[in-house]
Amino acid sequence: MLMKNPFPTLEGAGPAEDGVLIRPMTEDDLPHAHALSAELRWPHRLTDWEQVFALSEGLVAERDGKIIATALRWRWGTKAATVGLIIVAPACQGRRIGNRLLTTLLDGLDGHSVLLQATAEGRGLYERLGFVRIGEVRQHQGVAQPAPLIALPDGWRLRPVGQNEAQALHKLDADARGMPRPELIDSLLAQAEACVVLDHDGTQQGFAILRRFGRGHVIGPVVAPDAESAKALIAHLAGTNAGRFTRIDIDFDSGLAEWLESFGLLRVDAATTMVRGAPLRHPEGAPRLFAIVTQALC
Repeated sequence: MLMKNPFPTLEGAGPAEDGVLIRPMTEDDLPHAHALSAELRWPHRLTDWEQVFALSEGLVAERDGKIIATALRWRWGTKAATVGLIIVAPACQGRRIGNRLLTTLLDGLDGHSVLLQATAEGRGLYERLGFVRIGEVRQHQGVAQPAPLIALPDGWRLRPVGQNEAQALHKLDADARGMPRPELIDSLLAQAEACVVLDHDGTQQGFAILRRFGRGHVIGPVVAPDAESAKALIAHLAGTNAGRFTRIDIDFDSGLAEWLESFGLLRVDAATTMVRGAPLRHPEGAPRLFAIVTQALC
């Protein structure tokens, strides 16, 4: 996925008048990027940075040899991308560094549908660069309590993912998210502590993944045909993780918020879902994405 020269406009570029240099991110930058996110009290571990960087094209802003800002993008197929982990050190905010990073990050993405989750502070910048609001994500977290199990209709069941089912999960995720992300799903499966599939008469209809992230564990993505089956998937994984810190970021329109709070996963934050370019396409009858992977990867 990584390109040899993903940001050609940086070729030969030097620092701006304010001494800030924008350059491609390298693996050696990750400890500094992690320290920057920790300064803003973002929960990412160094391991989390390493996992997302492996699939990304990234930028850093550097001044006097110190990294003061980051921004990453992920290309999915030939016409879609997500952007995230756009961080500017508190002492350097208000100097248009985020604007310069994001403008460079969008270079080469004309003709792409570009998706992101915007904080309240960043939404104005994204709107000026052509992003429009299409929804909202609600962050829920807490020490998970045993969740009441959801009864499924006859012919439907939950089961562990099989060894040869990655391709089926690729398709479910692509139809639900509106972009093909096989490399991401393979990476999540490799990290997963649990992955449960929603099966109807031997056919995969949905899935959900539980893995380590941040302060504890995260449930996501959650792909399902309807809210009740999404609840069944989430309840199974929340029960598996009962007594441990658990996070899930849900589509606000999913109708799951009060139900999540009933077993300890309280709402703590929200982000605005925005897209630049053509709307994401979903096949007729496609399953729905009830919970995202992370706010950076979407």
